Amino acid sequence: MAKYLVIVESPAKVKTIKKFLGANYEVVASNGHVRDMPKSQLGIDVEHDYEPKYITIRGKGDILAMLRKEVKKAEKIYLATDPDREGEAISWHLYHALKLENKKVYRITFNEITKNAVKESLKNARDINMQLVDAQQARRVLDRMVGYRISPLLWAKIKRGLSAGRVQSVALRIICDREDEINAFIPEEYWSLDAIFNVKGEKKPITAKYSGKIANKAEADAIMKSLKGATYRVTEVKKGERMKKAPLPFTTSTLQQEASKVLNFSTQKTMRLAQQLYEGVEIKGEGTIGLITYLRTDSTRVSEEAQVMAHDFIEKNYGAAYQAEDIKEKKSAQKIQDAHEAIRPTDPARIPVAIKEQLPRDLFRLYQLIWKRFVASRMSAAKYETTSVKITAGKHLFTLSASKVVFDGFMAVYVQEDDKEAENKLSNTLTKESELSFVEFDAKQHFTQPPAHYTEASLVRALEELGIGRPSTYAPTITTIMARRYVAKENKNLYVTDLGEVVNNMMKEAFPSIVDVNFTANMEALLDGVEAGDVKWKTIVSNFYPDLDEAVKAAEKELPEVEIADEVSDEICENCGRNMVIKYGPHGKFLACPGFPECRNTKPYYEKIGVECPKCGKDLVIKMTRKGRRYFGCIGYPDCDFMVWDKPVQEKCPECGGMMVQKGSKLVCMNGECGHVEPKAKQEA
Repeated sequence: MAKYLVIVESPAKVKTIKKFLGANYEVVASNGHVRDMPKSQLGIDVEHDYEPKYITIRGKGDILAMLRKEVKKAEKIYLATDPDREGEAISWHLYHALKLENKKVYRITFNEITKNAVKESLKNARDINMQLVDAQQARRVLDRMVGYRISPLLWAKIKRGLSAGRVQSVALRIICDREDEINAFIPEEYWSLDAIFNVKGEKKPITAKYSGKIANKAEADAIMKSLKGATYRVTEVKKGERMKKAPLPFTTSTLQQEASKVLNFSTQKTMRLAQQLYEGVEIKGEGTIGLITYLRTDSTRVSEEAQVMAHDFIEKNYGAAYQAEDIKEKKSAQKIQDAHEAIRPTDPARIPVAIKEQLPRDLFRLYQLIWKRFVASRMSAAKYETTSVKITAGKHLFTLSASKVVFDGFMAVYVQEDDKEAENKLSNTLTKESELSFVEFDAKQHFTQPPAHYTEASLVRALEELGIGRPSTYAPTITTIMARRYVAKENKNLYVTDLGEVVNNMMKEAFPSIVDVNFTANMEALLDGVEAGDVKWKTIVSNFYPDLDEAVKAAEKELPEVEIADEVSDEICENCGRNMVIKYGPHGKFLACPGFPECRNTKPYYEKIGVECPKCGKDLVIKMTRKGRRYFGCIGYPDCDFMVWDKPVQEKCPECGGMMVQKGSKLVCMNGECGHVEPKAKQEA
């Protein structure tokens, strides 16, 4: 019979860890939190030192009963929840819910689910860290206070179903402030002027840019006029070398940003897939293997053991020249257990292509991204040879620059979006003596651009730079403001809705400190202080709540009610003839008659794509299968059964006049006998 009990959070980890530990260990899962504050009330005794009230989460009774049985049989209990504040708090709740006061209880953490890491954690077992627990309790209590005191106010003043949150309200404000900047932006005109030259002995012409500001067309015309018949001379050719350093391995924030840019994943999807990679994936011949280290981290540190593995892999597959200078000599395989480590593959030798067939497509793509980034981070810099040229004509100066890769370094493995520079190649024969003959000018009008709308990636970066939230909060924060319909996402960009604007304005008026960026960042610093043992968590809460309570009471009296009108559709209610309105339910949008309660007619809402059905001429709309896969079908179903998986476009096939659909970066004719294909870029142009 097993003598030792290991309790983890997720059932997915049980099988993997049991395999590492053997017959003396029983491994069971708590399925996350087992205790929380009650949903029906604030759950914090504000009269008695802000003590939280914890109860068993509904539905967790059977799990706790099973855990208690296992606890009775065990000599020692190891609490192996995740290596962060949340995980520490779950261990503490388990300790009390299972009444482990008289048992031999140890807390263990591992940053990766591998045999070495799990066994090493047992050698480094410790007590529950109450500073980590208190930091998590402080966050939970503060969030609870904001949510449970302000949300009912939003229900009363705007509409039911809304919510306020300590971090989500600041995130909403950041997006609203950017929207205000964009709306207030006044574009300014400016011009660019390029000069194109033929170089004696060269096949291709060169293009040089005018050095100096040109405000308008008149100035551009004046410069071109003054240069009529001018002699152009190469006055400087400067050669140099530029190094591009390898990127750092991923943190939670940078992983979410890069997965959004490169793979088009939402923050929520990235974290869900990363969780699967961390907990373990079935690999043929190896069983269930944890492929990456812990996914919630803001550290770029890499353990000595991982450094050595990366060193050996790079030397074997790429050669000594590709080793990063600072880790070439590190040979010791010292094992370090540390929750604060970058996101990396558990074994760099497990190359993505070798396990591609065993992973679903998106899981493979994310693993490949993490693997490439980590291996690249241990490699040498890329080297560029640069050339800068100055061309003068009287008092006017034109410049051109070029660069070419002379040693690819880390770019042999990983090229970021930002690294994909268009190489402006320049012949090595260009010198001061080169003869130039002027061909023509290329003058273009431009306007300054407003700040870009936030995307999920840039919002995560902004939250991190401002010190708002922590790695575990970015994805749920963005998911919440989108689910509450404060923000809409279109083509990656985040736009504030009318509802979001109303909520933000009300929060700014009634609770300015809660939506203040600096106040929220300072609160994060205080929570870090609790973790470090410098601040008592109840001190933070007791300083925060009285001001919140006063602000809520004032807002209840002073804030006016705001009515948000439903969006009117062009669908006519067949029962009473009114234009139906778009409403939101638990499963998204639906159409409802505004004549409720006299008329209770509702119908599904389908988003039109602006293309007519080739069978009956009605609108094509976006639909979903029962399993959540998107397709495009006729709104006239069931009378018309036309459907297609790929998105139809308005343009007709130039060959046969048939419907074209979008497949990746191409447009393809649906007529199998025709098969015409053209680039999507052509259609957009």
